[in-house]
Amino acid sequence: MTESDWLVAGFEQNRTRLRAVAYRMLGSLAEADDAVQEAWLRLSRADASAVDNLGAWLTTIVARVCLNMLRSRKRRREEPMGVHVPDPIVSRADGMTPEDEALLADSVGLALHVVLDTLSPAERLAFVLHDMFDLPFDEIGPILRRTPTTTRQLASRARRRVRGAEVRPAELDVARQREVVDAFFAAAHQGDLEALIAVLAPDVVLRSDGGRARPDASMLVRGAADIARRTLAIASASAPKRPVLVNGAAGVVVVAAGQPVALMGFTVSGDKIAEIYSIADPDRLRRLDLANLELAPGGDTPREPSG
Repeated sequence: MTESDWLVAGFEQNRTRLRAVAYRMLGSLAEADDAVQEAWLRLSRADASAVDNLGAWLTTIVARVCLNMLRSRKRRREEPMGVHVPDPIVSRADGMTPEDEALLADSVGLALHVVLDTLSPAERLAFVLHDMFDLPFDEIGPILRRTPTTTRQLASRARRRVRGAEVRPAELDVARQREVVDAFFAAAHQGDLEALIAVLAPDVVLRSDGGRARPDASMLVRGAADIARRTLAIASASAPKRPVLVNGAAGVVVVAAGQPVALMGFTVSGDKIAEIYSIADPDRLRRLDLANLELAPGGDTPREPSG
């Protein structure tokens, strides 16, 4: 095997893990892919004889690229950007692909990604690499140009922020999640305010991200009554909804004229919907490539005629 062949084979063996690191660091699938591609470009220019542990070397490169991207993102976001929902991992309703499962090996839901977005770039890197990927602080410190002790403090501070956010424990049975989500849409379609409130946790949170194209769709709403009333005001019984998995949990794609117009993810906890995440930004929906999921009709929606 030539040096070039060894590098290619080693990179491919590590690609999925590198993408998982980048996804947790950035909360963006497109940026994660960019970070992994940059790691490959740097590897292709590197002296292979100087690389003792290829996996560790690649992880360090991806982490540094992600750190720079986070710092650049922070500078660009000097002004409020409105409600932002991180990129989800969207899978067919009947199960995830092996790559999706690898990306979500630690059950990283959107709620955790929202909290990670509140951390400083250094805190996020220290927390992700240590708490999620078990890297020791003496390996993380040089990436941040900090001592292991300071890096440990960064991770500890991030950990307190994550715990303080009280990310709710989700129902693990996806079938049960789907029953609760179906009950939500059934109540909405029937215009039943009481039934809608009953399926929502009292302190439920709705985060909706319309992006720059649909600022009217961006909102943060708290409380069962307010969310139920808003849902009834915009609910459409005729809009087809396709079941999918959003970060491994029950979700739906809302379709109009055969095209996805919204992606909704749910956190079900204690047989109630505790969190709702919605992406209505048409540019981001296109990048998520939802049409290629071969979406199957939901149980409450008749199949659209083909042809």
